[in-house]
Amino acid sequence: MNAMAITALVLYGVFVVLTAAKTQLQRRHGADTGIRRPASPLAWAARLPLALGSLCTGVAAPIAELVGLTPLPGLDQPALRTAGAALAALGVAGTFATQLAMGQAWRTTPDETERPRLVTDGPFRIVRNPIYVAYTAMSLGLALAVPNPIAVLGAAAVLIGAELQVRAVEEPYLRRIHGAAYLDYAARTGRFLPGIGRLTDHGTKKGPR
Repeated sequence: MNAMAITALVLYGVFVVLTAAKTQLQRRHGADTGIRRPASPLAWAARLPLALGSLCTGVAAPIAELVGLTPLPGLDQPALRTAGAALAALGVAGTFATQLAMGQAWRTTPDETERPRLVTDGPFRIVRNPIYVAYTAMSLGLALAVPNPIAVLGAAAVLIGAELQVRAVEEPYLRRIHGAAYLDYAARTGRFLPGIGRLTDHGTKKGPR
């Protein structure tokens, strides 16, 4: 299935180009690109699996298939591969769209010296973390499109990284800088899925996660 491996590489290339375009648009309309370096070991622990997992699903896995790595038999089905490519394409488009929806508040990771506005409109009315939803969908789609062990491990790393980034890095940061405004928003809006993972004013979950 070399064609699907090439499709995966192209989709990931589009993702990289669109992310670069977002940074340049942000620079053009604001002070900088929004790219921030993780400032703590915990932040690094979240960002590394996100980045490495993404590279595994979008680059290493397709190349490995092109050079002969055997796909996983249970997942090596044409329908699943096609569905995966479609999901990955939606994830690429969704990641770019939700990054744009954040406007100048978009950052690659929180910076404790900054206080960007709390974005609660557009896709952020539906879930609190639509960028990570789309990013994860892209990674899962690529893993289905090129279903070898490297892709599966990469998708798992993205899932772990997204959970760490949101729960351990971004949510505590948003509580600190936005206080009651963030708690009110989080009490009515799900974390990754609509209505699921909402928080009470005391930071405990209001519904199933």
